[in-house]
Amino acid sequence: MDKRLKSQLAFALEIDKEKSILRQTHLSGHGRRENDAEHAWHMAIMSYLLREYANEEVDIAHVMLMCLIHDVVEIDAGDTYAYDAEGLKTQAAREEAAKQRIFGLLPDDQAAELMALFDEFEAYETPESKFAHAMDNLQPLMLNDANGGEDWALHGVTAKQVYGRQSKSALGSQQLFDEVIDPIIKTQIEAGNIQP
Repeated sequence: MDKRLKSQLAFALEIDKEKSILRQTHLSGHGRRENDAEHAWHMAIMSYLLREYANEEVDIAHVMLMCLIHDVVEIDAGDTYAYDAEGLKTQAAREEAAKQRIFGLLPDDQAAELMALFDEFEAYETPESKFAHAMDNLQPLMLNDANGGEDWALHGVTAKQVYGRQSKSALGSQQLFDEVIDPIIKTQIEAGNIQP
């Protein structure tokens, strides 16, 4: 087996570990906690289905790949809960080290490509990264809503926190923010699951 193929297969096996990284969000219908791989797959499919609602035209294959690889770094860095103020302070450094190690398993050209894609997602500047972030925010919001807001209630999440995160979704899709995200948040505040 040549060196290139060996490194590609090593990466493919390494990312299997993403299936073991549990998130705070539970599967719809009061199921178990979802894992990072399920989250990424769900986001990728949602981005394809909802692409017509992006604020700008996007390269949907680019968005889908971004969705699929954006949390690979959590194999080393762990999942940082969106509303964990302490964890967020060290998240970038942990994820940068993980990016170098995990994507570094690939041949140089593919490592550079996927690192650049990860960096693009994190920079939040391109139409594709903005839409991918909208999916990253919408997907757990939908699951939390489907579970009666239990995850928000469990963590004592406030409206300011949720709006702080979700307002960025409007940068990728104003329509989804107006028609889906904002109504869900308001409903969950009224139900007492998100603190006012």
